[in-house]
Amino acid sequence: MQEANTYRVVGLMSGTSLDGLDIALCCFERNSRGWDYRIEFAETVDYSDALVSRLNEAQYLSASDFVKLHIRLGEFHGRAVKDFLCKNNQTADFIASHGQTIYHQPEEKITFQISSGASIAAETGLPVVCDFRSVDVALKGQGAPLVPIGDKLLFHEYFYCLNLGGFANISFDENEKRLAFDICPVNYVLNFYSRRLNESYDNGGKIASKGFVQKKLLKELDHLEYFSQKSPKSLGREWVEREVFPLIERYNLSNEDVLRTYIEHIVNQVSKIVDHQNDHKLLITGGGAHNTFLILRMKEVIGNEIVVPVKHIVDFKEALIFAFLGVLRLSREVNCLKSVTGSLSDHIGGAVYRPF
Repeated sequence: MQEANTYRVVGLMSGTSLDGLDIALCCFERNSRGWDYRIEFAETVDYSDALVSRLNEAQYLSASDFVKLHIRLGEFHGRAVKDFLCKNNQTADFIASHGQTIYHQPEEKITFQISSGASIAAETGLPVVCDFRSVDVALKGQGAPLVPIGDKLLFHEYFYCLNLGGFANISFDENEKRLAFDICPVNYVLNFYSRRLNESYDNGGKIASKGFVQKKLLKELDHLEYFSQKSPKSLGREWVEREVFPLIERYNLSNEDVLRTYIEHIVNQVSKIVDHQNDHKLLITGGGAHNTFLILRMKEVIGNEIVVPVKHIVDFKEALIFAFLGVLRLSREVNCLKSVTGSLSDHIGGAVYRPF
C-alpha cells in the first residue's frame, strides 16, 4: 500500500446519535499539492428500533453479551458494505471503520468502539482498518477528536471546521499547530428530547423554534465545569448522563422549551470559541447542519462567514475522513496529532484485519 498514489476506500461512521451507519466510497489521490478527494457513492443505512435499543443498553450488558453484540454489529456492518458495493457495482481497496462508541473514559485509559473489524473483513473479503482511538488513549491522549488531521489536509480552505453530530467538535490552526476539541453535546441531547415527542429528531429545529429560552437553565448549562477547561478535552455519553440530563430534569420544562434553551446553549458555546475579530470562514457539517433554526441562530450570533456545504459533504464528511485516516494508517503516516488529543506523541492509529 505504501507505493500507491490513489486509493478507493469505504469509510464507515456510526455516531452517538444512533441515526444509522454512514457508508461512503471515497477516492483519494496524492499529488504535488497534497491530497485530492471525492465521494463517489454514499448512503446511510438506518438502524432498526431494536438495534438502537440494544446499542443504548450496551454499557449495561454482561461481558459475554457485550462481545456478542460487538461481533453481530460487525457482521451487520459488513453485510451493509457488501450490499452497498454490489448495488453500485463498485469495488474498494479496503474499509476504514469508526465503529460505535460505547465507552469513552480517557482519564481511565478506556475507550471502546464496537463493530468487530474481523467480522467486517470476513463478511466483505476486504482488509479493514478500525479501532482508531485505542493507541491514543494508551499514550495518555483523549482519543478524540480524530478528524482534525483530515480537516487540515482535505479542508484547508476553511479556518474553522465545525462538526455538529452527537457532539460538536471543532478544529483550527493556532500558532502553527492544529487544535481541536469537543465543544458540547448536540444531537445526543436534542434527539433525546425529540424522542419524548415521538420524533426521532427535531426536523429543521421546528420544535425548538416554538419554545422559549429558560434563562436560569441556560446559565447553569453554560457554566458547567467542562466549559472552563482548557483543551485537549473530549466528551462522551457518560458525561451527558451524569451532568446534563439531571440538570435539565430539575427544571421540569416542556420539551419545546428544553430544545429551545439547549439550542441557545450550543450557540453560546460555539460563539465562545470563534474569533469574532477576524472574519475567518467556518465550515459546518454533520447532522446538526440540517437544523436550520440552529444554523440561523449561529449566523445571528457569531457573525463570521458560515458555510454549509453540499449535502453529501454535510452528511458524509466524517465517513470520508475516517476513510482518509485508513489511508494514512496503511501508508504508515501520522494520522493522530498530539496537539489535538494531548497524547505523548504524534502517532499512527488503527488496527488492521486482512481476510487473506
